Amino acid sequence: MHSPASPSPARRGPVAALLGAAAVLLTACGVGTVTVEAAPHAADPACAPAMVAMPDAIGDHALRATDSQATAAWGEPAAVVLRCGVPVPGPTTDRCVSVEGVDWVVRDEAENWRLTTYGRDPAVEVLFTKTGTSSDTVMTALGSAVEQIPAERGCVSLADATPVG
Repeated sequence: MHSPASPSPARRGPVAALLGAAAVLLTACGVGTVTVEAAPHAADPACAPAMVAMPDAIGDHALRATDSQATAAWGEPAAVVLRCGVPVPGPTTDRCVSVEGVDWVVRDEAENWRLTTYGRDPAVEVLFTKTGTSSDTVMTALGSAVEQIPAERGCVSLADATPVG
């Protein structure tokens, strides 16, 4: 299992490719369905209530149709891409923030931000360009949808963490 504390270059490539492919697809075809690779656990029934509750817009970006289960995209070209059913992150030293009752692991990846819910199974991953919208806007807009997946644990500060072993 991949450690969320150090995303491999192999994982960074698909992020850029995903957003780039969506941009090329939308440029070539106008407003249409966004191609998004489904997450490994996209068929988890717990994703369904979250997906039904997705917002119609994130900031100035309208919700778009996607071609994979448990995915969503906003903007033209796709500025925000969401996948439900990604691997659940374990304990990490990555930045973890709580916004309106949802904990998110935040990763800065070159041109994009990657947010992954923490303490919810299945996990939800959101990729978005740094210039498209703010992380606060994304986390706030998605909070009520993501809350449809019950929280089993939450972020803690290093001072509050219980040593293992």
